[in-house]
Amino acid sequence: MLDTIYQHTKEQMQKSLQALSKDFTTLRSGKVSINLLDHVRIDYYNTPTPLSQVASVIANDATTITITPWEKGLLKEIERALQEANLGVNPNNDGQNVKLFFPPMTSEQRKEIAKDARAMGEKAKVAVRNIRQDANNQIKKLEKDKAISADENKKALAAIQQFTDDFIKKIENVLKSKEEEILKV
Repeated sequence: MLDTIYQHTKEQMQKSLQALSKDFTTLRSGKVSINLLDHVRIDYYNTPTPLSQVASVIANDATTITITPWEKGLLKEIERALQEANLGVNPNNDGQNVKLFFPPMTSEQRKEIAKDARAMGEKAKVAVRNIRQDANNQIKKLEKDKAISADENKKALAAIQQFTDDFIKKIENVLKSKEEEILKV
């Protein structure tokens, strides 16, 4: 029973770490990434569709993203969706492609994005702590139901705390490297 709880707890904590890494891809660092457009949806035949499924999205250089739709009729729709996405830049439609030109980031913008990254990291830590609390509650219930002894309960709670400490440390390391990447000029 305890092995199942341990396994489930580790899997859930790993998912929190993966979600944090995915969230970090939406943050802009020194160079633009096509991941900035992951949340952009296009109205494609009355169905909200991810931009990457209706167009080719390429980061040309550190400050430019080019979007080439597979159907030319989607240019206006893509342009509208990008304006609504509030990316901080205006899309430029040349009749064939939509280009996004991102200006170099100021130090204030970098600090603000680093602050956002810290908030995402804190959210991931809270998720890990909530997973720990759920596991602890399951273990305490097992002891209450006399399925495990008091000693086993104490060892199991210590093991869950160790998992939590390990994942909090991993989150802090990922956060630290992301902050360095963002603040590097």
